[in-house]
Amino acid sequence: MGEQVITKDTTIEELIEMVPASVKYLMEKGIRCIVCGEPIWGTLEEAAEEKGFSQEDIEGFVRDLNELYEHRDEYKEQEPDKKIDVDKLNLDKDNK
Repeated sequence: MGEQVITKDTTIEELIEMVPASVKYLMEKGIRCIVCGEPIWGTLEEAAEEKGFSQEDIEGFVRDLNELYEHRDEYKEQEPDKKIDVDKLNLDKDNK
């Protein structure tokens, strides 16, 4: 692995901008990083400590997230094959 771009002092906002896949990674760890569509304030370390993670855990997150960063093009979310046609959905608007 090359030089670490992401550190425990990286803000959540910076992290999400650099590695969009970090949202899923952090949520799987129980760390909420987006509220109402906006990144939470603070650093990776602060967000992890708030959830009770140790410094050793945080170091592991930093390693994993730097790995995600190095391979970020492979983890980009793919567009769905087809879009949902809202007009064709049965929303039961008239049945109330």
